[in-house]
Amino acid sequence: MLTLDKFEEATEVVKKVINRTELMYSEYFSQQSGNKVYLKPENMQYTGAYKVRGAYYKISTLSDEERNKGLITASAGNHAQGVAYAAKLYGVKAVIVMPTTTPLIKINRTKAYGAEVILYGGVYDESCEYALKLAKEKGYTFIHPFDDETVATGQGTIAMEIFKDLPTVDVILVPIGGGGLAAGVSTLAKLLNPNITVIGVEPAGANCMQESLKAGKVTSLPKVDTIADGTAVKTPGTKIFPYLQKNLDDIITVKDEELTLAFLDMIENHKMIVENSGLLAAAATKHLKCRNKRVAAVLSGGNMDVITVASVVQHGLIQKDRVFTVSIHLPDRPGELLHVAQIIAENQGNIIKLEHNQFVSINRNSAVELAITMEAFGTKHKKQIVRALEAKGYKVEVKLPTSAF
Repeated sequence: MLTLDKFEEATEVVKKVINRTELMYSEYFSQQSGNKVYLKPENMQYTGAYKVRGAYYKISTLSDEERNKGLITASAGNHAQGVAYAAKLYGVKAVIVMPTTTPLIKINRTKAYGAEVILYGGVYDESCEYALKLAKEKGYTFIHPFDDETVATGQGTIAMEIFKDLPTVDVILVPIGGGGLAAGVSTLAKLLNPNITVIGVEPAGANCMQESLKAGKVTSLPKVDTIADGTAVKTPGTKIFPYLQKNLDDIITVKDEELTLAFLDMIENHKMIVENSGLLAAAATKHLKCRNKRVAAVLSGGNMDVITVASVVQHGLIQKDRVFTVSIHLPDRPGELLHVAQIIAENQGNIIKLEHNQFVSINRNSAVELAITMEAFGTKHKKQIVRALEAKGYKVEVKLPTSAF
């Protein structure tokens, strides 16, 4: 059972392995939402995510015999690191089954803590089935990443810290993958203040909890499709589902495009790297219907490899119209390229890439195709540059850039 006594016990236990992630007031997300938004930066944990709370507390409750058998789990990365780190502290073996799509940084960090990593399956659910099979064959002790009341209790310690930092909090936004974090946070939050609003946030392409709550029972999705790999779960936990039915007030779903924009917002306004799943609660602040409320948004993790960072930044810049491409057909005569460049410069556009193709036509009046990728300040500035080119007689076609850099 998720009781207040157990939450208080877990809060003391996890102090041994966590960083105290105090709430941060966000002027940017507050202005965007019309509320007073505070961020809970669990991306700043030693393992890069909140998962170490539940993993360490669970392992602390095991007997020596259970620990010495060796531990096994399945994870898209953050729970893997939590279990691996906790196992290292206890001096026991850890085997982690991870999806083949897991970002490299999560794989390498897990190995660095001394765990054996096995890549299996395209999504978490497939990895979990294989981990359970290995646990049965090898006699390992299985540590479920979310469908475990003890693990959920450890995750719920986040709510205890939120209330200590902001006793008057009105709303808590918490990401949902399988539901362990949301079960722990929502249950403790309601124990501390029955009138508080707790809202779960899921990727639109992996909304298994939303569908389950609608159906009144645990429901599996046929597939998941989201850039939020840490919450790409087809089936939520059955053991923790009743707690979510009782304590969650609502579910918000967030599209991948919103996570891309939230990533840029977080970097530019708070100078923090937060992974896509970790951004769910921050992105959801813009969906809130309430105003002038004190809102705590849990940033669940920050484990993101640099290739993914580069990709998300590029897509975000393109979405915000801060990078765009135009295609122009020019007469094949000297000075035309310089003329176009001068128009762009006069309107403060910054050219970052040029593609000059002289073989698109045999008509010398429109024989050259010029594709220009440039930086702008946003949509208004982009339109200004396009209008300036058209005013000089050029026919301009706006295209999707093949790359921002």
